[in-house]
Amino acid sequence: MNAALESPLTGRAAELKQVFRWMLTARLLEDKLAGLYRAGKIYGGVYRSKGQEAVSAAIGHHLKPGDVFAPLIRDTAGRLAFGESMYDVLRTYLGSVKGPMRGRDGNVHRGDLGRRLLPMISHLGAMLAVVTGTLVARRMKGETGMVGATCIGDGGTSTGAFHEGLNLAAVEKAPVVVLVVNNQYAYSTPTSRQFACRDLIDRAEGYGVAGHSLDGTDFAASEAVIGEAVRRARNGEGPQMVVASLLRLTGHAEHDDATYVDDALRAAHCGRDCLDAASQMLITSGILASDQQDRLKAEIASQIERAASEVLREPAPDAATELWTSFHSVPSDTW
Repeated sequence: MNAALESPLTGRAAELKQVFRWMLTARLLEDKLAGLYRAGKIYGGVYRSKGQEAVSAAIGHHLKPGDVFAPLIRDTAGRLAFGESMYDVLRTYLGSVKGPMRGRDGNVHRGDLGRRLLPMISHLGAMLAVVTGTLVARRMKGETGMVGATCIGDGGTSTGAFHEGLNLAAVEKAPVVVLVVNNQYAYSTPTSRQFACRDLIDRAEGYGVAGHSLDGTDFAASEAVIGEAVRRARNGEGPQMVVASLLRLTGHAEHDDATYVDDALRAAHCGRDCLDAASQMLITSGILASDQQDRLKAEIASQIERAASEVLREPAPDAATELWTSFHSVPSDTW
């Protein structure tokens, strides 16, 4: 590319290509999960992250081994970026005994303590205090340099657990990053019926926490802003709260047709698909051509099909022989 015409994004090409890969992998993997659900292979719910992949991939991408991550149901991209394999995703949804939860838990409550990937607590807001407590415990052991991160939706910020957790993080000056995804609806409740403040970012100031706002449909902005928040937390600047505005492009789960979503929101800027926007941005910037993206998509889709075919043949747990303990083994130095 001619240097005079070079896009300002090309200096971040490697980072952006990796974030895009996690976004694309998450989208294709969740498409497969939705198909398996419709085929009657998955029990429970399937909660897709369509429209939220950019912010999720960015936070997972900027964490390092040794950090703590507590993702939620729409964080497939972030989980993958943090090291979770598509096999772990499929095995948990399909109830395989080889999965991280050994087929014994709900399909979204998966984690890996060895990687410091915390299994999710369904009571929204609860994970913030858990991550903060983990970081404080490690500080008491003399460990430094780690970051904790968790994600939550706009609705979850109205829970008591979220307020208590954010207050605890602020008082302890914990190196935690809280990604608040304002996807416009708490299930079917619009933001106008959830909070009266001008913007959710105002809550950061109220607790003495640094706040960052971003357009969650812009994957380059997501990578940059979330990366800066992680850097500040790691450098001892205390908790960082990032609020990303976007629209959840599916229903709450596969059983929900989302007819309650305002058509004006769908047509607004927040309603654009972050993956489509990322694809076009990479092409326009000369970072990843259309044919390269097609090859990448085909490669990922092949990996997913191969993994799903293998996992579908794996056994479910046998209650008669199952070892009914919380954990089989976790490295003694993990926590």
